[in-house]
Amino acid sequence: MRRITVRTSPVHGRGVFALADLPIGALLLEYKGLRISWKDAQRMHAKSTAEDGHTFLFGLDDGSVIDGARGGNSARWLNHSCAPNCEAEQDGERVFIRAIRPIAKGQELFIDYCLTVDGRRTAAMKRLYACRCLASGCRGTMLSARR
Repeated sequence: MRRITVRTSPVHGRGVFALADLPIGALLLEYKGLRISWKDAQRMHAKSTAEDGHTFLFGLDDGSVIDGARGGNSARWLNHSCAPNCEAEQDGERVFIRAIRPIAKGQELFIDYCLTVDGRRTAAMKRLYACRCLASGCRGTMLSARR
């Protein structure tokens, strides 16, 4: 029985939605795609025409990246929320998405992207990575909270 589906999201573009009630701790899917170096990912992203901060890149602890746009699956459509109901867990070279709260049938699945950028966080950078989650306590950006 399928537990999730991808469809249009009210938050941004496409999103992943529950087809059944999902309990805390449920392992939902693996983030798949081509594994590349961060250097290659930056070079490819710089060449892309996307100007909305939209990528399918998932950074790993070793500095490599999973490119969900190439060989990826439904996990690439997970949207960001400042109050996520799922989290990403890295296990070696693999990344799994797990529910951290009960998720009701029909609800969208979210993770906190915790994006980091080099250099100063300018107004243009904040606009590029603006958050649309509408959660109470929304920090207004997909960028990670400042340390």
